[in-house]
Amino acid sequence: MPIDPLPATAAPGDAAAFRAADRRDGTGPTDAPDAFQRRLDELVEIGFPAALGTRTTTPGDHESRASGVADLATGRPARPDETVRIASNTKMFTAVVVLQLVDEGRVRLDEPVEEHLPGLLRGEGIDGARITVRNLLQQTSGLPDYVGDLLAESSGFWRDIPPRDLLDLALGHPAAFAPGERWGYSNTNYVVLGLLVERVTGGRLEDEVTRRVVERLGLERTRMPRGGERGIPEPRPSGYHVGADGGLEDWTGADPSSSWAAGSVLSTPAELNLFMQALLRGELTSAASLEEMMTTVPADETFWPGVRYGLGLQEYPLSDGGVAWGHGGDFPGYQSRNAVREDGRAVTIVVTALPPAVIDPTDVEALMGGYRAVTAALDEALCAGPAAPLAG
Repeated sequence: MPIDPLPATAAPGDAAAFRAADRRDGTGPTDAPDAFQRRLDELVEIGFPAALGTRTTTPGDHESRASGVADLATGRPARPDETVRIASNTKMFTAVVVLQLVDEGRVRLDEPVEEHLPGLLRGEGIDGARITVRNLLQQTSGLPDYVGDLLAESSGFWRDIPPRDLLDLALGHPAAFAPGERWGYSNTNYVVLGLLVERVTGGRLEDEVTRRVVERLGLERTRMPRGGERGIPEPRPSGYHVGADGGLEDWTGADPSSSWAAGSVLSTPAELNLFMQALLRGELTSAASLEEMMTTVPADETFWPGVRYGLGLQEYPLSDGGVAWGHGGDFPGYQSRNAVREDGRAVTIVVTALPPAVIDPTDVEALMGGYRAVTAALDEALCAGPAAPLAG
């Protein structure tokens, strides 16, 4: 149900030696960090260079914390609510634009992709006439993912790659399963949705996201960069990924085109919280479309037991028996975990490396522990304390 209305290189463990705890207004260190701060400190102790977190009740009522260093070369402390890559949280933005087109009668959820993009999806076991818009949004299309091909290519994340080229990488592989047969996460689904948006609107996806979401909500530090617009505006923490020598390399300048409609948006923890709140308040789509987004199927429970997937939106069971809605995102240099409860409490936590960059990937237990530490921090922050009264 919707919520109620309411008004550069270092060894993997080096960052644990640095810690910066900021007050709610971000002006200075705290001598006695609270539970939220302690959780972020623990993430830095694992090896993440920095951890940022924001809890939001009503718009403008943000509680932000940070730990670690924003720049390993200079030792600059991380500060709360800096700009980061939100990676696959972009899928929520893309899904909203598609659902708005559904509300406008320009797209139908259960029509085949072929209706708008004839001949686009062809391959071994792949036929756009059998894949619906809902399949793409819900991750039930069976389309293979292109990301593995990018990871195998040394320059894959550093060059401007047209969406069609990303799709061609994916179509070089057979379908993972028949459309609707089961659930399987693939960034390719959202690349196709981005192409669909551009075909239907006649505009660029980046402009549609800006007009339909960012400007509509008055977000000032959220944007979808175009291919070739590398880097992240200041203030921002650097994002780190493992280099050829096993140390951490600065990946802040990676090209956003490698993830496009699936993961290119830049934002801050506070603005991502505001977006999620607005989404569940029904400010971005019709009530019917929001209900469709929140109709879920079982998903991969590796990192969060009981998680389910809707139309660009994930449903998370919480340790206190409640549920929250969000997505999460991973991109070399940044991992974000975030969700909003139906009473309006929203939390976003970001660390500035992926677990395999700071934890020995051959130690599977430790690696999984790194992933789960971030989700545990999110769960704890969402479950902490009673909900603040929400203004109408």
